[in-house]
Amino acid sequence: MSPEVIIAGAGPVGLVAALTLARAGVSVSVLEREPRPATRSRAATFHPATLELLDELGVAAALVARGVVVNRLQWRDLSGAVLAEMTMATLSELTRYPFRLHVEQSELVALLLAALEAHPEVDVRFGTAVQTVTDTGASVRVRAAGGWCRARYLIAADGAHSTVRASLAAPLPLSVYPTHALRIFTRAPLDELLPGLASVTYVRDPIQSCSLLRLPDHWRLILRLAPDEPVPRCVAGLELSTLDIFDVHRYSLASGVLDAFRHGRVLFAGDAAHVTSTAGGLNMNAGIHDAVDLGRTLAGVLAGQAAPDALAEWSRRRRAVLVDHVVPASEARVAGVQDGDSARLNVAVAALTAIAADREATRNYLVNAAMLDTAPLPVREI
Repeated sequence: MSPEVIIAGAGPVGLVAALTLARAGVSVSVLEREPRPATRSRAATFHPATLELLDELGVAAALVARGVVVNRLQWRDLSGAVLAEMTMATLSELTRYPFRLHVEQSELVALLLAALEAHPEVDVRFGTAVQTVTDTGASVRVRAAGGWCRARYLIAADGAHSTVRASLAAPLPLSVYPTHALRIFTRAPLDELLPGLASVTYVRDPIQSCSLLRLPDHWRLILRLAPDEPVPRCVAGLELSTLDIFDVHRYSLASGVLDAFRHGRVLFAGDAAHVTSTAGGLNMNAGIHDAVDLGRTLAGVLAGQAAPDALAEWSRRRRAVLVDHVVPASEARVAGVQDGDSARLNVAVAALTAIAADREATRNYLVNAAMLDTAPLPVREI
């Protein structure tokens, strides 16, 4: 029997959509091109609003147990002087998760797959790449490895290089940044080498800016470099040659939002619909928010409890969140860093210092950083 919904992609976004639909009694087939769940390092930041939604799906507690709870955000210069610091507990009246969580996205994927095992109406197939999509108007036909299948709707959560998007000739307009991101992975105890270091610390200095993030078994140093710029000898005042470095990633950066997240019976979410600068760890979280909102909306449409144009409204709603909030917030995180403008950087640091000195301004800043002002609300009350 054909499923009601096919989902292309078994990453966090696709699996969150699948679990949201399954909990509403919707039959789903998830098709993933890779032969097994991805384990390589990808996004690793989960914001409070996202944890609230994952709690609703029953996986937040287990995810928190696997990660690093980040209670404060810190900004410092290369000398080690703390320029500003904000305490996440400021959000304790607004959320049960007043912290950021650092944990590999593969941990969430494992928890979602385990949760889906309780739903026999969900079929997850790895090594099954989507090849062609045809929207007939009454249904969607999908050709994948193994043959054709049909469903009432297709959710494209198959990443920034979406095959579904290419099949429908729906290009993602991209603005390429002038710098690349460099991620350095080290097992060195940076919080001992740099006393007072928070689990997420932003170094903002005209000479060099970078971010330092603590994961359960390592630290990440992240900085922006010109495409032809070599890896620096020192990062955050630390000699790289003295650190226990076990991996280095360098990749280009771009930003873009699909013109519409709904194309007939095909619905785009996550990286298939939008990409942003990695600053602030916002894009994956926004994708999970897309998936929860879409899963709820689509379940209502399929049950006859919502009009079909509810999906068009979902598309407008989520696209507006990306264009008006997520992309600008990500850009603001690297003001003066992305373009090497020291004057702009100094203005941004001065603004952060002023915010950190004012409790109400700090609260407003953290509400935005935690995505509590743009996420779909949990069904149950906080």
